[in-house]
Amino acid sequence: MKQKNKLDEMQEQKLLKIEHYGVWYAFWGLLLMIVIQTIAGGENALRYMTGEFIIFFTLAIYLLVACLKNGIWDRRLAPNLRTNMIISLATSFLCGFTIFIVSYFNYHHFMVSVASGFFTMLFTLFLTLVALSAAAAVYKKRVTTLENTVDDKHGEPDEQKIK
Repeated sequence: MKQKNKLDEMQEQKLLKIEHYGVWYAFWGLLLMIVIQTIAGGENALRYMTGEFIIFFTLAIYLLVACLKNGIWDRRLAPNLRTNMIISLATSFLCGFTIFIVSYFNYHHFMVSVASGFFTMLFTLFLTLVALSAAAAVYKKRVTTLENTVDDKHGEPDEQKIK
């Protein structure tokens, strides 16, 4: 049974803002914990991070699917190749550097650690760029679909049908 909302509009907006910040603090906090545990955890790090991985990736997938379904990308960033490349480079650097540190502390071979970090960086750059580009394509298609649906419901002429 659905209960009546007891919050006024201002309280509802404040609650949404609190929930918004809470979700993002949890998201970035989990990512930070995964990185720290990867660096400090040694050989058994993965065993101890399973819970964090499950929560982090469940949250990430939920946010991705919910945003794409509703035609939302970001408040400030545009879904284009330049933005995707910048995000991919930053992500690949973080991953590559993390793997370099972990490899160096575990095996104490500088050149092997550099190679590990470099190849991790390349693969992460490629995979992140592909994933972001695919998500941007899905986003653009979804926005077009949503805009056409809204135009059809309001009886306004669709620009694509006119051309």
